This record gives sequence, structure tokens and C-alpha cells, in this order.
Amino acid sequence: MSMIRPVSYQVIARKYRPQRFSDVVGQDHVSQTLANAISSDRIAHAYLFCGPRGTGKTTLARIFAKCLNCTDGPRIDFPDDDVKANEIAEGRSIDVLEIDGASNRGIDEIRELRDTVMYAPASSKYKIYIIDEVHMLTKEAFNALLKTLEEPPEHVKFMFATTEPEKVLPTIMSRCQRYDLRRIPVNLIASHLKFICGNESVNAEEEALYAISRGAEGCMRDAESALDQLISFCGDNITEADVLSMFGLTAQEQLFSLADAILAVDSTRVLTELNVLAGQGKDLGRLIGDLLGHMRNRLVFTVSKGDLGMLEISEAEANAIKRGKELATEKDLARVLDVLTDCESRLRLATSKKILLEVSLLKAAQAKASMGLDEVLDKLKKIKHEDSLISVQTSSKAPISNDHNKQPAPVVKPAPVVKTDQNVVDASDLNGLWKQLLAAASKASPFMQTYFQRSQPVSFENGIFVIGLSADHLALVDNQRNHDMLVKQIEVLGHDNVQFRFVDDPPPEDSVTKPPVLEPIGDLPQVDSDVVSNDDSQPEPNEVKKVKREPQPEKLDPEEFKNDSLIQKALELFKGRIVEVRK
Repeated sequence: MSMIRPVSYQVIARKYRPQRFSDVVGQDHVSQTLANAISSDRIAHAYLFCGPRGTGKTTLARIFAKCLNCTDGPRIDFPDDDVKANEIAEGRSIDVLEIDGASNRGIDEIRELRDTVMYAPASSKYKIYIIDEVHMLTKEAFNALLKTLEEPPEHVKFMFATTEPEKVLPTIMSRCQRYDLRRIPVNLIASHLKFICGNESVNAEEEALYAISRGAEGCMRDAESALDQLISFCGDNITEADVLSMFGLTAQEQLFSLADAILAVDSTRVLTELNVLAGQGKDLGRLIGDLLGHMRNRLVFTVSKGDLGMLEISEAEANAIKRGKELATEKDLARVLDVLTDCESRLRLATSKKILLEVSLLKAAQAKASMGLDEVLDKLKKIKHEDSLISVQTSSKAPISNDHNKQPAPVVKPAPVVKTDQNVVDASDLNGLWKQLLAAASKASPFMQTYFQRSQPVSFENGIFVIGLSADHLALVDNQRNHDMLVKQIEVLGHDNVQFRFVDDPPPEDSVTKPPVLEPIGDLPQVDSDVVSNDDSQPEPNEVKKVKREPQPEKLDPEEFKNDSLIQKALELFKGRIVEVRK
């Protein structure tokens, strides 16, 4: 790497500042474009370099200026000892002016600049203005620059650098060629630091260099400054422990262990690992950031089916990811990342960061073990399909059974309704019986009221009551609980040993009663608590005492709701519990 070598000491960030496009790390898309523009003589009058701090915005502007104003320029292959290029590199060129936009942001400074633009360069081909942090200029200053920026003299070039391009006026941006610089990948920073350590005769562990690179967060200048500080602290030997101790970073092995505990849904281990890290004084904000990055790497590894080429990680992290690849699926990792991302955004405002982090990590572990909404819906559909098949097979193959002794003792019944020898009810009586049964069943199971209303009686022969409803509702209604409930209700109405069967035969839409409230039938048999089945004074069936009931609002029975089969299935799938049922 070519560089300026001054006599006095220079910090690493200045000493190893790139001097050519080929020296720039991680910004090939920009350096290659500028080099091609020079080679093809397609040089614009204004350029805007955008990107995070320490990624090379001002450095690229300087190199571009050196290529334009070097001897016999513009050219990219100028010699190392080129006088004009070295003047620009050292800040001594009178034709290349570097202006700090933060301290020269007013309209007066821009007017002065505008007045000097008309003068020809002293000894170079171009007069170049490099304005750093250009977004700090006032609106008035930008407006004063507009006309000159749009139609500058042939000998003038403008180069702007900013970390916040959204603050630059659109009228300014439209007059510039914009180049967006990226955060430098961790592996490239680590490789560059290794090169510097070789030149400085410093022995640094690879894990230490990767720790510095991760802490720099894509900023090469921060990484070089950290290395400079570590050399002063440690001398010629730098270990990972030194890096972690100085900057409060987390050791990779500790990070991997915490991640494994989360994915293994080991809550005790999660809290233990976190307490150890907190006790060591680790920065919790940086910890959650490191954990997010590691989980992201695991997700990319899983999605890419083990392609390590897509990851910017050390060999140790690659081995840890390979070892833990069976701990979580793609969906598991996505749910964990959602929880960790939410924690990171809330951590900045949290009063007690440690408590928030503990709760979030436990939630992340639980999220890994939970099911997503799509999975729940798929499983519900599968259960619905399986229940439908079982009910059809049972109703078609099972013989008629008169054994109801497994159920609780039957309720007290009134005198039975008159039955024929064949126990066959004609259509009119079937509809009347259905009306009474429907009202009783809706009161006994309010949760299923709407589904019962969207059904119809098909037949009642040989002790089998066939009820028709839509196929979509079969799995919801056709279960043992509803069968038992209907048996009890029809026994109250005077029919013993009845079995119920549900079939796909929905009633016409115009015949469906208005949901969801079912109006109770006005006249129903009154059942007295002191009535016994062998009482000789019991009235004849046709003389059953009737009572006029006023419509009453439907009330939800909490126990009925809690014990409903569908509710129980939902609780099982979601691994939840009922805290309170409000009427």
C-alpha cells in the first residue's frame, strides 16, 4: 500500500489513509466508477459522497482530486512521488480547498466562495472545492450556491461529503452525481487490521481483530483508532481478552453459549449466562446488538442451507453455528429475532436495562418454542379434517348402542311422548320435535348456538336422529360432548336411547334463522324437581302442563365456556390458559 511517511508520529488512521483508489477498502463500486470516469474522460462538475462516518467519503474525494490535478492529469496511475499529488495529500495545494460545512455554513461564506470560483487555478488543471458535512449548510447558503453549482466554469469541480443526505436540498442533489458508500464488512476490516499489524510488527490474535471489527460497526476509522489504542495499552501482543476488557465487548464463546441457551429454551441457563455477562460489566446495549448479529448469521446459514460464503464471520463463529444448526428452524430464528429487535429499540429508553433484557431473552426463548399463526391455522385445518373422517367412519360403521351408563345420572324426565311401535315420527312431528330440541340445545350450549341454528332435521328413524348442516361446521359440531348434550335434552323431551348423527346437508339459506340470538320457544314442558318417573299421578303425554316463558337474555356460563372442546383445543395449540371469563 502506498502512503505518505512523515517524519513525526502519526496515528494509524492518518498513517494508513488510502492514497489511491486501489487502496480503498470495501468501496469498490465507487472507486471503480470514478476510475472509469477518468479513463473515459467523463468527469462531471459536482459529486456528492454519502455514507456513515469513517467509510471513506472525504478520502475518496481527495484521491479523486489527486487524480484530476496530478502531473499530466487527469490520470489514475500517477507516481508515488508526484509533487502535485503529494501537495493535495498533505493539504498544501492552493487549488484544492477543503471546507468544513459545519463551521462555514452561512450565506456570507458561500458568497465569498462563489466570488473566488471565477478565478483560474494557480498551477493545476482544476480548482476543486471539497465541502465536508455539506448538510450543515443553511438553506440560504444552499440557495446562494445553486446557480454556480449548476453552471460552474470549466476549471471548477465540486465534491461534497455528508453523513445525512436527506438534509441536503433536492435542488442541490439533482445537480450532483451521487455515490452512496456502504458500511465496511467485518471480514474486510479484520483483514486490513491484520495488514497494519504486520507493518507495525504487532502480533494480534485473529479473534482480537474480529472483536475490534465487530465493535467498529462498519467504520474503518473507528477500527484503526481502537487498534492504535490497544497497541499503546498492550504493546506488541494483543489478545481477545485485552480487546474485551478495554472496550467492554462480549467474548464470542459467551455469546454463543447465551444464544444456545435461548434456542434450547433453557430459561435457567439464559438468566445465568446473562448475569455473568452483566457482572463482568458488559455493555448491555452492545450485548443485544451482538446477539442480534449472531442470530441473524444463524438465520442466513439456515436459509442458505449452510452457505458460509454469505456470512462475514470468524472461524470460531462458523463452527458454533454449525454445531447449533439443529437447535432451531428458520421460523424459530425469525421469531427470536423479532423479540430481540423489539428489545433493542426499547433498551435505549429503559430505566432498568438489565430487567428489560432478562424479560426479553426469556420471551425470545418462549417465542422459539411457540407456534406461528400460520402453523396454528394449518394444524387446526388438519384436526378439522381428521375429526371429520373419524365422525364419518364412526357413524357409518359403528352399531347402534344402547349403553349410556358411562354418562352422569340422567336428569329427571317428564312423562315420555307418545311413540309409535316403529319409533318413526312423520315430517310435521319431526319439525316440532326439532324446534323444541333446538331451543333446549341452544340454552345448554350457548357457544354452539349459532351452529345449531344453521342446521336442519333430516330424519328420525329407529332411534337415530340425523341432523344436516354444512361441511364447514361438521368438525366443530360433531363431537362427543355435543352428542351427550343432545341425548340429555331429547331424553327430557321424552325420547330414550337416541343416537345423533351429523351429515353434510345444510338447510336452505332462506330457512336459516337470524343469528346469533335464538328466540326461545314460548311453550315448553315444565319439569318439576319432585317429579319421579314412576309417579302414577303423572299427567298423560297430551296433557303436559305448559308454561309461558318470557324471552330472557342469553347468559354465558363460564364453566361451559372453559370446558368447551374447541376452546380446549385452542388452549392446547397456543399453550395458553384462561385467566378470566367475563359474562
